[in-house]
Amino acid sequence: MERDRLARTLKVNRKQFRRRTGVYAETFAEMEEVLRRREGRKKKSGRPAALSVAEQLLMTLEFWREYRTFAHLGDDWGVHESTVHGTVERVEAALIESARFRMPKRRMFQEAQLVYSVVAVDASEVPCKRPKKTALLVAREEKAPHREISAAHLHRDAADPQHGHEHWGRS
Repeated sequence: MERDRLARTLKVNRKQFRRRTGVYAETFAEMEEVLRRREGRKKKSGRPAALSVAEQLLMTLEFWREYRTFAHLGDDWGVHESTVHGTVERVEAALIESARFRMPKRRMFQEAQLVYSVVAVDASEVPCKRPKKTALLVAREEKAPHREISAAHLHRDAADPQHGHEHWGRS
């Protein structure tokens, strides 16, 4: 299944490849060459990788492009999520080390003199805090006489439509 995905991705035209992976096919080939050179410089062979260099690169590009979880990528590629994590880290480190695939420097953006305007609208709801009751207000409420409501009053009020407390008498 993984090999089919790689074959299908590599067979599409240039625009489709860019749309699917985030890079053009020529850039993919350059990245793959950097990774192949890194593999050739290894001193210890160790256990062979579960995925080829091209598959590792494609999986990393999928992670960058779609930002899926390692678990989901691992399921799709038939490897464990820790393998996906290690692969993505190794590919990133190798590409950064090559210095061929870096982001442009800040100076380049400043020289372009592009002006961006950003408008942010905060429409979040924030609960209002009620003011604390002062000791004087609490003392007044305690001294105020409380009206005791009996069951007879509840039933009488519920039956009286003019009183407006129909819900009191309902059970």
